[in-house]
Amino acid sequence: MLNSLDLAKKPEDTRVVVAMSGGIDSSVAAALMKQAGYDVVGITLQLYDHGAATHRTGACCAGRDIQDARNVAAHLGIPHYVLDYESRFREEVIDRFVDSYAAGETPIPCVDCNRTVKFRDLLRFAEDLGADCLVTGHYVESRLMPNGHRALFRPHDLDRDQSYFLYATTQKQLDLLRFPLAGLTKPETREVARSMGIAIADKPDSQDICFVPSGNYAALVEKLRPEATQPGIIRHVDGRELGRHDGIIRYTIGQRRGLGIASRDPLYVVRIDAGTREVVVGPREALAVRSLELRDVNWLGDVLPDRLPANGIEVFARVRSTRPPRPAIFRRDGDVFVVELLDGEEGVAPGQACVLYAEGEGQSRVLGGGTIGRRRAPGQTVPDDAKVALGAA
Repeated sequence: MLNSLDLAKKPEDTRVVVAMSGGIDSSVAAALMKQAGYDVVGITLQLYDHGAATHRTGACCAGRDIQDARNVAAHLGIPHYVLDYESRFREEVIDRFVDSYAAGETPIPCVDCNRTVKFRDLLRFAEDLGADCLVTGHYVESRLMPNGHRALFRPHDLDRDQSYFLYATTQKQLDLLRFPLAGLTKPETREVARSMGIAIADKPDSQDICFVPSGNYAALVEKLRPEATQPGIIRHVDGRELGRHDGIIRYTIGQRRGLGIASRDPLYVVRIDAGTREVVVGPREALAVRSLELRDVNWLGDVLPDRLPANGIEVFARVRSTRPPRPAIFRRDGDVFVVELLDGEEGVAPGQACVLYAEGEGQSRVLGGGTIGRRRAPGQTVPDDAKVALGAA
């Protein structure tokens, strides 16, 4: 007989390590595990020390959040550890974020954090503690499949769906992860917290990246990579020079306001060239993209990427966390992975993730994804220097 975590053990003989960020979701995840009779250990990562600003983030970083996690663990009567991962977080997440922004991209640090510090490093520590699995408070579902491995699915509450940020989870990691909030909505999670006497039941959700609580990403990049603030030209897609800018880090694909130029018609940022320091703008229709290339692909589907049929496979692609998955074709073009967006998308930004879902009812299973690199116009050939590597298992 399997327990509720799909493990052939009695709950009391099953050690569960819970990643506790100090927020309501991970606190309820820990409480549900304790209520089910598992041997629960709480772990909180100290990732970034930004002093008094910490209380506004609700993220697993420092200060108030760590204390909230401690208090919840004490309330539940479970052991609790705090791991200092600041140096790893700086190297694996902050530095990558800054370098990507300086290169004219729009990175997603939560993806890097999940696949490195949170899942790779924390899983190692959990295994050292003799854990049978690692539990988190993400709104996503994993299911045991007939082949003995686990597959990743969108949760019951699609408004809280966090699968976009977890596509880079490897199969080995996924087999050890559990997500007990998959069937709950956020109001239901808060109600569970109240019923269990958890004091932070009404704690606000985080709205910003934990190491940039002000939301001013350009200021962080300017501080750590001052060379990225060199001025350059703002150019129209038709070749006209429209003005100057004070650094490409102040612009993102799809941006309309704050361009620093006068125009009778609405203009949007359609391309950022870090090499020439040019910001290219154009009308809204210039934002349309029908084909894009992926790098650092991680695959969780049953059909291996190197065995894809020549004409690719039908998938649903999600190019922003706030957008629904839409019909696409995933294929290989030589050494490059390509996603053909059947209906096109606007404002597709290099550095963002493109997450692929299985075709079918609900478009629910996560097949994998990668980082958006070049965006290709219809009929454009593959550049010779475009190479993509699969994520390590």
